[in-house]
Amino acid sequence: MKKLLFVLFAFVGVSLFAQSSVVPNSDPNAPEMKFETEILDYGSIDYDANGIREFKFTNVGKSPLTISSVTGECGCTATTIDGKPGWPQEPILPGKSGVIKVKYDTKREGRFDKNVTISSNAKLATIKVRIKGEIKAKPIEDAK
Repeated sequence: MKKLLFVLFAFVGVSLFAQSSVVPNSDPNAPEMKFETEILDYGSIDYDANGIREFKFTNVGKSPLTISSVTGECGCTATTIDGKPGWPQEPILPGKSGVIKVKYDTKREGRFDKNVTISSNAKLATIKVRIKGEIKAKPIEDAK
């Protein structure tokens, strides 16, 4: 009986701790990201086409926004462009805008639908946006 009570109290304690760790920033002056779109549709594009796209956003909060990281769902989605982070490294002041660049590997034929996770000091500390589209089949090279 004592073991059962111990397990029950341990489970309740862990559950309460886990719930408190996902509470959004309750600061009324916290920064807030508002995106023009949270889903970028590449449409149907050619094999090996330019895979770079931009998520445009505005800080609609009341304090500076700092983006700490941007990560792709898998190795096919890069958030570092030409060796540099694809997101602003300086704080975005209230009312100001910025862009987050992502690059999909367009040497992968077929449909794709991938998440990009943005971590910041905003009201919602973690936001997921999506890229989707379809890469056409690799062209058959002309025989010479």
